[in-house]
Amino acid sequence: MAASVHLTFFGGLGEIGRNCAALETQGRIVLLDCGQLFPDDMPGVDAVLPDFGWLLERADHLEACIVTHAHEDHIGGLPYLLRSLAERGATLPIYGAPFTLGMVRGKLKAAGVSVPDLIPLDDHARLPIGPFDCEFLPVTHSTPSGLMTVFDTPQGRILHSSDFKLDPTPIDSRVTDLDRVREMAADGGIRLLLADSTNAGSSGSSTSESTIGPVLRQVFDENEGRRIIIGAFSSHVHRIQQVADAAEATGRTLVIMGPSMVRNTTLARELGLLRISDRMLATDAELEDLDPAQTCIVCTGSQGEPRAALNLMGQGRHRFVTVGDGDTVVFSSHPIPGNEAAVARLHNALARRGARLVHSGQLGVHTTGHGKADELLALHDAADPDLFIPVHGEYAHLVAHHDLALSRGMGEGRVLRCTDGDRVKLTGEGVTHTGRVPDGHVMVDESGRPVSDALLEERRAMSGEGFVFVRVLVEGRKGRLVEPPVVESRGWVEPDEREDWHGQVVAEVIEALAGPLAEGNRDLHELGRLTRRATGRLVSRRTGRKPTLVPVVEVR
Repeated sequence: MAASVHLTFFGGLGEIGRNCAALETQGRIVLLDCGQLFPDDMPGVDAVLPDFGWLLERADHLEACIVTHAHEDHIGGLPYLLRSLAERGATLPIYGAPFTLGMVRGKLKAAGVSVPDLIPLDDHARLPIGPFDCEFLPVTHSTPSGLMTVFDTPQGRILHSSDFKLDPTPIDSRVTDLDRVREMAADGGIRLLLADSTNAGSSGSSTSESTIGPVLRQVFDENEGRRIIIGAFSSHVHRIQQVADAAEATGRTLVIMGPSMVRNTTLARELGLLRISDRMLATDAELEDLDPAQTCIVCTGSQGEPRAALNLMGQGRHRFVTVGDGDTVVFSSHPIPGNEAAVARLHNALARRGARLVHSGQLGVHTTGHGKADELLALHDAADPDLFIPVHGEYAHLVAHHDLALSRGMGEGRVLRCTDGDRVKLTGEGVTHTGRVPDGHVMVDESGRPVSDALLEERRAMSGEGFVFVRVLVEGRKGRLVEPPVVESRGWVEPDEREDWHGQVVAEVIEALAGPLAEGNRDLHELGRLTRRATGRLVSRRTGRKPTLVPVVEVR
């Protein structure tokens, strides 16, 4: 009897981000991607990761990690996982396309994490990785060198689409290889398909990346005499190429701005993926000497990221760029779900500074990297899988892809809908749920330290309702207050009302502690609880607010 194959989903099924799954057979595990989720309304949180606990417990069983492409939701978790493995004396070889591995190497070095073996994969490469015979097919996406992975397993072929679209005219002429998928479907078949669901609910097909170039050229022509600033993803090399082409055609100097943008364009040029001549490039430090009307800046921050170049410009805090009424700012992207409010705030901030805005709601300056319904159906038709699990997307996307498969004629019993934390087993009988692994969001700050739910809630409360600090000093021997309680607060009441409110808090706390102190109570925990309750009662009764309460009781 052929060995069963297990799949465990750590993230990416029910959200855009944290894409990470494990394939396991014969006691060996191959990890497929290791991404992060960008935090939304999480003060002090830099990244949201999968829960790696299950993997770390099985560190000796880990064979390798395959990274499908260079987006953060697929590689952003690697520094944290590798650091945790190193603490256990383990490492993890990483397989990926040269551009993807270059991005991974840069991330690991920036994080101070030792770089493991990085094994480059060419298009159509075939090689064994642990117990699986693997084949890697090119797919078109919004970053170069994306790879579809085919695993030959004891239970037949498993095909993982990665993020993909069907673009007949991609900038690099590298199309998604459905012909090879059809060949495999005809020769032995595809047992299980795992496919990108992001645009499953969008009808039709996506537009080609090559349609963006003419629109950008139109923007450059219509903004002659103005400085042009373009916000884009630093990994979107094909978009940067089209920006550079438009700048060169209109005689503009190109300034590449932002650490990740500089790092990624340098890597892409070294690998021959990006063609920009040295003569048209300048650095941000040289901006002062350039004619703004003959300058194009391409930078990060189109998603409203707080520390990115565009956001700093919107706040008037950028070191080299002061945005004004002579600037046109182009958002050559679409807001990632959850980022809409941040992007809208950035639009307003730039508009207040006089900038003219161009975005995808006005002109076709962006196209998706994810296939829509017709493209997904084309993949299903090519693969003709026995079984299907929709992956990569919010829950509504997974449902839409599930329904799309049913509309094509797959029976309910052949489609399995999973979410983060699900563990499934593939056998001769089909694919079934077999249990769960922890799927909680692991939050970390910029240094990689964990951030607890309790700490996050305190930060949210303090940022939304402020805080009230009360310090009580008790004479231990005599059981009386050494001095009146000290009260400080921020964000709770108006500054000119604080002194009056602080006085009321002091009176309330003194009254609450008088009886217990007279009875000889010296328990710091109990006195702190009484202080908190008295303060909270006053605050809630008089103002209706719920600031964070910080009582400190000391005995002298």
